[in-house]
Amino acid sequence: MSAPEFADLNLSIPPLHRWLDAVIGASPEDSVAPQHGPRRWWPGPLDVEGLALGALQAVATALHRYPAGRARFSVTSAPVAASFNSLGHLRIAGVTPDGFAELSGFFPCRDGWIRLHANYPHHAAAIRSVLGAGTRTEVVDALAGCSAEGAEATLRATGGVAVALRDPATWQASAPGAAVASEPWIRFALEEPRAGPRRAVRALSELRVLDLTRVVAGPTGTRLLAALGADVLRIDPPGMPELWDHHVDTGFAKRSALADLDDPAALARIRVLLAEADVLFTGYRGAALDRFGLNPAALTQDYPQLVVVTLDAWGDRGPWSHERGFDSIVQAATGIGHLYGRPYESGGWRPGVQPVQALDHATGYGMTAAALALLTRRHTAGGNGWAHPGRPRSCWRCPPRRRSRSPCRCRSAIPQARTVRCVTCRHRWTATAGRWNTPLRRSSTAPRR
Repeated sequence: MSAPEFADLNLSIPPLHRWLDAVIGASPEDSVAPQHGPRRWWPGPLDVEGLALGALQAVATALHRYPAGRARFSVTSAPVAASFNSLGHLRIAGVTPDGFAELSGFFPCRDGWIRLHANYPHHAAAIRSVLGAGTRTEVVDALAGCSAEGAEATLRATGGVAVALRDPATWQASAPGAAVASEPWIRFALEEPRAGPRRAVRALSELRVLDLTRVVAGPTGTRLLAALGADVLRIDPPGMPELWDHHVDTGFAKRSALADLDDPAALARIRVLLAEADVLFTGYRGAALDRFGLNPAALTQDYPQLVVVTLDAWGDRGPWSHERGFDSIVQAATGIGHLYGRPYESGGWRPGVQPVQALDHATGYGMTAAALALLTRRHTAGGNGWAHPGRPRSCWRCPPRRRSRSPCRCRSAIPQARTVRCVTCRHRWTATAGRWNTPLRRSSTAPRR
């Protein structure tokens, strides 16, 4: 699907940039980045495109507000869609990466479904050890007689990454769901200006960013900063290397190094880097870095020039704040997997997933927007600060789609425009009027390739 084939749909984009107002004040209308291109392109019940466009609009708006920024940015649908599916576009020696390992995915249990994440070898080893199973078929057999929530608790307690599938109402009524329900998309903690000289305003190409994040969300955010010219250094633990495909996908324009924080010499070197850095991204579970003195409150006190942006799977409050999690796991827990479920040909029902890992990418871009907003405040008002986006808060920033009739024989949602294609079967349609719910009439029965 190419952008010229669709007219703008004039559906509003979630104004995620307004979450930055607490730091830099309300953005004037001419600072809000415009959007061009189609408003819908992925099938499914949730407005994932709105989340994607809104997250990158927040970044572009923050760039317009940045004191050393000179360029003007807009948000165009085609590259937004590509960026949210960057791993799907990646080729290494001509090979498309496989996003999930053998033991990752949904598995049926006695009373429901469970989602496992086993991309990392140590997580896969925990699953095999607990279930006494080696292959996917053996894991299927082992889980078939288990309670979904019982298997979730057992696997988590032994180092595995698992979550029972929940519907939206069950998640929202749960203690973990309640803990994040009232949280903003990005939460800020701002430090007051201190006496002494401020760090001079730096161009984007002069920023120094220390990246202690992994997998998709945080590395996506720092990848964008690197693309804008920042000097990004990623640090990984030597005993737990990153998955190669993800490292390549999110590593463009960065440098990388290994550091064992249990080694006092390595930790001392990290502190030297922090004293020189403008931005720190961290992406480990709550309190995982506290024992090294690297929690946000201590960091913003120790390094007055440093802005800190942290990420974890379930937020830093509530009963799951110390649990492991990834985009696919959060989708299953929060009800998204249930909403995307569908019947399958052999009978029964199976949970589904969003067309891209939108929670990770949107949260990563939210981290970038937050960092830019904090830097703007540092330059204009003084004082550093800390930002904390969260994946569960991204889930319901993409609300259910507005209902529209679909006359296409494949029953897919069809974007409203003068001449469009069905996003699934590629039949062409024309609109009889400009309103969203107006019926469409077919202009050609032959799929146009």
